[in-house]
Amino acid sequence: MTSAYLDFIRIRFLMMLAYRVNYYSGIVIYAINIGAYYFLWLAIYGSQESLAGFTVPQMTTYIAVSWMARAFYFNNLDREIANEIRDGSVSVQLIRPYSYLLVKMMQGFGEGLFRFMLFMIPGLAIVCLLFPVKLPTDPVVWLVYLVMLFFSFLINSQINILTGLFAFFVENNEGMMRMKRVMVDLFSGVVVPIAFFPGWLSGIMQWLPFQAITYLPSSVFTGRTPIGEAAGVFGLQTFWFLLLLVPIGLTWRAARKRLFVQGG
Repeated sequence: MTSAYLDFIRIRFLMMLAYRVNYYSGIVIYAINIGAYYFLWLAIYGSQESLAGFTVPQMTTYIAVSWMARAFYFNNLDREIANEIRDGSVSVQLIRPYSYLLVKMMQGFGEGLFRFMLFMIPGLAIVCLLFPVKLPTDPVVWLVYLVMLFFSFLINSQINILTGLFAFFVENNEGMMRMKRVMVDLFSGVVVPIAFFPGWLSGIMQWLPFQAITYLPSSVFTGRTPIGEAAGVFGLQTFWFLLLLVPIGLTWRAARKRLFVQGG
């Protein structure tokens, strides 16, 4: 059974590989986004060397690695699940001898591997040539960050799966999916690092899983958070990964009771 789940990773990777040309333009778009934010933050910093604990080199690196990390963990699992629920094809998935939700996670990981190898890595290399990004030289930092990046994918995918499952309960969850995407980008720290949020909002963010997707891992990568404190970040990511299993399980259980299929 384990090999069957691995096949879903391989199949999704090969499927993405067939349309790899579409992602070359994505590298250009992400590079433009990074450039726009880079010059914006340069104007904000002005003559100041540091803001909210970020130096200019740290902010430049944070912007680059955060956007390229998004290229890895981003997926449309919520939309895939919602479409399969609306057209009824989810019923076929449920009678097959595997876990539907685990299959979706494996498919998302297959897409993530493709994005990591053919989007994130070459994209980061190009950005480093265009902007003064300072990558860490300590291999331990790289290793720790890659582990955290994997958990970023898991947490983001869990949020996507949970959002997609709400299609069982509403006729159209398009608005919910759009709102979720904005919330993830904003509250995870991709658009603005959470350190720049007002104190009351920053306090609320500590009780939500979004910071564990981008802000905390990128802070470790840039050196804003010392590598000695990385265990705390990893612990928080693990906590949110385990906690999100609860609402997903409850929602999936309730959703299966609502499913009915007409026709023969």
